[in-house]
Amino acid sequence: MPKTLKNFIFMINIILLSSLFVLIFIFTTYLHTSLAEKNAIKHANAVSNQVFTSMYQVMKKGWSRDDLNEFMYSLRENFNDSNYVINIYRGDLVKELFGTVSENKKDAIIERALLTGKKESISEDGNLRNLLPLNARNECLRCHVNAKVGDTLGVIEVQQNLINIIKETFLEYVYFFLIVLPLFALAAFVASRYTTAKITNSLKLFNNKVQNINSINDFKQFDSTDIDLKFEEVNQIIANVNLLAEKLKTIAVDKDLLEFEVQLLDKFIITSDVVKDWRDYIGELLSDINQVMPTYTLMTIFRVGDDQFEVDIFWFGIPEPSVKEKFEQYVREEVRQTEHFLGYTDYSIRHNISEHNRCINSSHYESFAHRTKSLFLDTPKIGGIVGLSVQSDIAVDPIKHIVIDSILTTMANLVGSVKAINKYTNDLEYYAAHDPLTGLFNQRIFTDLLEYEMKRSNHHQYPFALLVIDCDNFKPINDRYGHAFGDIFLQEFARLLNENKRDEDILSRYGGDEFTIILPECDLKGALAIAHKIVDAIESYKLLGTDGSYVGVTASIGVSIYPDHAKTEKELFLIADSMMYKAKEEGKNAVRIPSGDDILSVVKEQKAKSALLVDAVTNNRIVPYFQPIRTTKSGKVEIHELLMRIEIDGRIIPAYEFIEVAESMSMINRMDLMVIENAFKKINEENYEGILFINLSPKSLIVGNYADSITKLVTKYNISKENIVFEITERETVKNFSILEKFVINLKLAGYKFAIDDFGSGFSSFHYIKKFPIDYLKIDGEFIININKDKQDRAFVHSILTLAKELNVQTVAEFVEDEEIVETLKEMEVDYLQGFHIGKPQNTFSN
Repeated sequence: MPKTLKNFIFMINIILLSSLFVLIFIFTTYLHTSLAEKNAIKHANAVSNQVFTSMYQVMKKGWSRDDLNEFMYSLRENFNDSNYVINIYRGDLVKELFGTVSENKKDAIIERALLTGKKESISEDGNLRNLLPLNARNECLRCHVNAKVGDTLGVIEVQQNLINIIKETFLEYVYFFLIVLPLFALAAFVASRYTTAKITNSLKLFNNKVQNINSINDFKQFDSTDIDLKFEEVNQIIANVNLLAEKLKTIAVDKDLLEFEVQLLDKFIITSDVVKDWRDYIGELLSDINQVMPTYTLMTIFRVGDDQFEVDIFWFGIPEPSVKEKFEQYVREEVRQTEHFLGYTDYSIRHNISEHNRCINSSHYESFAHRTKSLFLDTPKIGGIVGLSVQSDIAVDPIKHIVIDSILTTMANLVGSVKAINKYTNDLEYYAAHDPLTGLFNQRIFTDLLEYEMKRSNHHQYPFALLVIDCDNFKPINDRYGHAFGDIFLQEFARLLNENKRDEDILSRYGGDEFTIILPECDLKGALAIAHKIVDAIESYKLLGTDGSYVGVTASIGVSIYPDHAKTEKELFLIADSMMYKAKEEGKNAVRIPSGDDILSVVKEQKAKSALLVDAVTNNRIVPYFQPIRTTKSGKVEIHELLMRIEIDGRIIPAYEFIEVAESMSMINRMDLMVIENAFKKINEENYEGILFINLSPKSLIVGNYADSITKLVTKYNISKENIVFEITERETVKNFSILEKFVINLKLAGYKFAIDDFGSGFSSFHYIKKFPIDYLKIDGEFIININKDKQDRAFVHSILTLAKELNVQTVAEFVEDEEIVETLKEMEVDYLQGFHIGKPQNTFSN
């Protein structure tokens, strides 16, 4: 039975205290000896300071040689029977005025103290010497006129012999120690033998149990309830240790598991490679997880649209057919029970193998335990379930359950982000090349394809045709039946064009109700046949209107053939476009081909525009116009966009009529600088303090000193650089991207800001925003004008706004044409609004 420690502790305490006393005694013997020396030194220092103070007080009053002799006599009397010897030495400055006195011979130490003026304490051969220099103060200079403050006038030396004091103290303690030590040593030995025998074996057992803990599993097997240390109090301590171990077992985490989790979570970083090869990435993660936690499968069930989703199962090894079938059934059950997937039945399951040299059989599947995590987003329509299948004992482990949950949460975010990025990228790539209303190629792609077809035609030596098609009388339909019906009509119009062209022909929506078709390997006869087929199909088509009546239109088509009618893509388009307008002028619902006079007329018109531009530049007829841009929050106009106009004989010519000719003549850079300078003049004249957006033609950027020219104008007119925002036009990219990059970076470093114009009209805009320090995104008006009628436009604008917020970039919506669009854009939190509803361009900043 365990014994009470009360009496035993009393006895053992006596022995222990005695032993402790011996130890203390031994220690204090040494300590007291040292202390005696330290006290002697301390006392010597005090004496030195006392002598110094006394001497200074006497000197302060001014003294004579007699005073000095009397002071020295007093010191000898006071310290006659002590261990102290006091000497005073005169310095050279004192000797110059008052002569020498009887003093001991100075040694090197005294000389050094006189020279340095620093206090010194020196212990050598059991003798302590304290040297206190007498340094001159202000009051000393009254008598010592040849000295200055800080000069050493003399030195006081206080000597003390420490050997006798230390020797006496040491001998007293040694004698006492020799008498008492054997008694305490004997008592300590007896007590030690008596107490240690009772608990040594039990302690060894407890020690062995503790030393055998090398892992979390060993710790969880730890149990010390079978140990008896013979004493109730000590056994209670062991019981508490056991209780503490039981509590720690529920929260103890293996170091390797923590390191694994940290390393694994570090890998959950979305890069372009992860987005591109995310399945390979997940497979590698599965292999990493198996290094510390046996895991059979990873699964992802993700929605990728309104009516479809993808299922991926990642196996650590090759599953047997029965295992594969059972797990697929589990996945189908998850899909059936998840409310976000209700009604989705059209899906397939994709299996991915991480380790092909392993096999997962039915016995493995019986020990599967599934853990899942869900993530669903309304915008974009992305979301799903991720899951892990691990051994059952791992799944119920509370610590590993937390680790599994954190892995699933991070993996859900990772896969969800990858899916969202893929969706955004696919949408953006599609809309970068396609018109969102009709799904046809847009103007930018048409221009690229026309250039490509011309090169192909030259290489293979065959002609091709271009049709420019306009929907006659479309505006009245739009006005009468509304934009929604107008959009439907344009979609039907595009469908008819697509059905009546050849499969190899390239159909594009050029803008508004104007379309183009490139006809490869087609001569004039073939082009006319297709054009007339289209005219007939459109004329015979009727669409039921909102008022119950049938609505129809006709088409006017202009035709041009390469190389018969033109040698460049721009001339080819201008001729076809001109022929389309002639068809409309001649009664519409017709096909028009160019004659020799028509071609000459187009060339003549181009020459007229060229002459107009030369005159405008020569006589500075470049006029700045300013279109207001207001904030959605306050409704205040804080920004104006600078637009170029030409004024001839009181007529204002908009930029779209001459910009292409100006660029082809390489005059655009001069015109840009002229309109900027004229705008700066207006800023000074009207004291305009807002922000000015300035469009930059890509053609101007190739001019080497263009940025310097702009900066000179800013300096000349004292314009704040922070109020200047340069717009990079997305529709016309620069072939030499490095030139644009250098231009933008240099101006950005100089303090200017930048915007991307027509953002979303081409995929290069995303390349711009990645490469350049952009401050504003101007959303392409094609997406804004139908934002309340086309859910794709709305979704695309929402995607741009989400991107802009993530990048901390402000947004400007173009083509804001009515109050309904304003309210929608306010709800979507667009920053700025621009369009005819906000304000038309004018030649002043005043509203």
